Amino acid sequence: MASEAELIADLRCATGESPVWVAAEQALYWVDIPNRELLRWSAADGQVSRWQGEQMLACIARHGDCWVAGMESGFFALQTRPDGRIDSRALATIEHQLVDMRMNDGRCDRQGRFWAGSMALDMAAGHPVGALYRLDRDANDAPPRPQLDGFIVPNGLAFSPDGRTMYLSDSHPSVQKIWAFDYDTDSGTPTGRRLFVDMLDHPGRPDGAAVDADGCYWICGNDAGLIHRFTPDGRLDRSLAVPVKKPTMCAFGGSRLETLFVTSIRPGGDLSDQPLAGGVFALHPGVAGLEEPAFS
Repeated sequence: MASEAELIADLRCATGESPVWVAAEQALYWVDIPNRELLRWSAADGQVSRWQGEQMLACIARHGDCWVAGMESGFFALQTRPDGRIDSRALATIEHQLVDMRMNDGRCDRQGRFWAGSMALDMAAGHPVGALYRLDRDANDAPPRPQLDGFIVPNGLAFSPDGRTMYLSDSHPSVQKIWAFDYDTDSGTPTGRRLFVDMLDHPGRPDGAAVDADGCYWICGNDAGLIHRFTPDGRLDRSLAVPVKKPTMCAFGGSRLETLFVTSIRPGGDLSDQPLAGGVFALHPGVAGLEEPAFS
């Protein structure tokens, strides 16, 4: 099924990421990682608001009328201010293996636990020091422990509609795999890691993802300008194009959760063939998504 991509925000984000639809506001939020920004697009009037943080913002999840976020040094609670700044409070500090690291892709499971991966800033070096962390509701002063490790760029985190399958990818060019895990919804523990999709067999590196109401997994094919839909058994169902080479993450939203929003990267160099790089796009794939869980 074809779906023409509509540009909704031509903001030229350096690395747009982590789109989250807030139904109560009929608005899309996302981040621009290196510019340390939280952004909001209103569906009612198309207006965009921006707030500046103190560290790079990598991933966000709603928490009441505030946010939790994975940033450079760990997990934070965020509150936006009228002056365009963000008040941030550390919730849990991550003990990274290297000095120059940050959090990357993340989201809540169906029970409201916040998960996020970590990565080295020098992605090209290929250091396998990335790990996946869980922010528990009863977190104490102890730093969170890695729940899974050995990744270069952990990405594509998503959960099946019943919450019992967790998906995770590594988007580094030397890996490009997506795995599925059995997920214990009571303890928040992933086990039974298995290959779900080898993205070396498909165009694009696996980046951010979303799951629809049918349980199909949508993954951004970074470098290929495509959004792929895989069925729960790992079969490629369809691919939708966006007018940029580096889509980063997708999220369902809109009044009936039937719009697929896609963020993107604006790389350096000649962009004459993709002047809209860094923008946010809307697709209408003909299927509905799921409401994104908030942190509880």
